[in-house]
Amino acid sequence: MPDTTGSTGHFALAPVALMQGYRLETFPVVGSTNAEALAAANAGDAGHIWFVSPRQESGRGRRGRTWVAPEGNLAATLLLVERFEPAIAATLGFVAGLALADAVEAVLPPDIAARVKLALKWPNDVLIDGAKLSGILLESTILPGRGLGLAIGMGTNVVGAPEGLPYPAASLRALGCNVDAATLFLALSDAWCNYYRIWDGGRGLPAIRSNWLRRAHGVGEPVAMRLNERIVEGLFETIDSDCRLVIREDDGTRLTVTAGDVYFGTAASIKAVS
Repeated sequence: MPDTTGSTGHFALAPVALMQGYRLETFPVVGSTNAEALAAANAGDAGHIWFVSPRQESGRGRRGRTWVAPEGNLAATLLLVERFEPAIAATLGFVAGLALADAVEAVLPPDIAARVKLALKWPNDVLIDGAKLSGILLESTILPGRGLGLAIGMGTNVVGAPEGLPYPAASLRALGCNVDAATLFLALSDAWCNYYRIWDGGRGLPAIRSNWLRRAHGVGEPVAMRLNERIVEGLFETIDSDCRLVIREDDGTRLTVTAGDVYFGTAASIKAVS
């Protein structure tokens, strides 16, 4: 049964999250926090509940990739059950990114915070010094008569980062930050409440977009991505009012992209092809 007191084991919700009616269910080890959240939605849960674990063994990343959280990392999924329009619900990934960035910033010791750069990579990563620290995955289920069950999964490398990835990855521990998953989650549950209030059912999306762009990685830099059979190259110009990526190609054409894997820098096109 979910813990409605706001604390299970060493994980706990921030006071503001408790005041706003959020609940918490934790697991010492879990297959996938997103899967637990979606199962709860289909079983009738009303949402506003976090599913959290320090160890995830069969989590999912984008495009069906595996996302494994070893012991001590943070796997956290928030379940919301609302009558969301799917396009509006998708922008909650940007809310999650901002909340994660604020949470990480809150737990970094001042000396480390002063020497690293925290940034958001479109559409769903938190980077530290250009390496992936956190990933976000939104999954949904249609609930007849109840709207949409939305699982907002957020995984953060607290004690260790995966190896053998096609991109650099970082962990808080490797940076010299000895915070634990519970401390990071406490900060995350607090920061989420702030940005979800700003988002305001999608009405506050312009403010979310503005905040996100202030932390954005790679604005104005070369970018490449694969769209169907074509490799698109250009400059990352901005994100539009719906948080879609805007690429300005060499001929001046502006291309708006809803989803995809984005590669930055001078080797971007090579990475997109491989």
